[in-house]
Amino acid sequence: MASYILYDTSDLYELNDLKHDIDWNATENAILIHASFDPLSRRLEEKYPHIELTVCDIYGNRHEDERGIEVSKKIFPPNPREIRISPDQLPFEDNSQDVILAVTALHEILDHEKRVLFFKEAKRILKKGGLIIISEQFRDTTNFIFFNIGAFHFLSWKQWKSSIAPSGLKIIGNKKITPFANMLIVENN
Repeated sequence: MASYILYDTSDLYELNDLKHDIDWNATENAILIHASFDPLSRRLEEKYPHIELTVCDIYGNRHEDERGIEVSKKIFPPNPREIRISPDQLPFEDNSQDVILAVTALHEILDHEKRVLFFKEAKRILKKGGLIIISEQFRDTTNFIFFNIGAFHFLSWKQWKSSIAPSGLKIIGNKKITPFANMLIVENN
């Protein structure tokens, strides 16, 4: 039931709730980061054809060889222009991106130091005022109740803050998408 609410009935893969945070019409460049499963890029390309969207799969994440990912890729085939990235070396020019979208992906950067490096790289490539939108489940009471020890797969609020703070990026929003997932809005200020 929790998975149904989180993935099937929420705004998680629609991002309609961002209209107050992002001016999509003024957005020129965006990066979508996923971890072997991309249900969002085609929708974004259809909805915002003027945006130069780069789709990135985090290389080496633990889901790459799972059976469920094979099934998901049949339902949502990989974007033909998708590139594989190492999260600690983003292949983009300095100050070149307006938005980075990371939907249920960044918790797959298992090593804390690599997460810190990801956010430092994100700061490097984001334009001034650029945003990172992070949609994730948190390691919290609600997720422990519904997902039991599976909640250890996610990061706590404290871990997110300690991963982002060294980069100089600022968390400007933390809103609930569902009872099980949050959306962090991080700005390059």
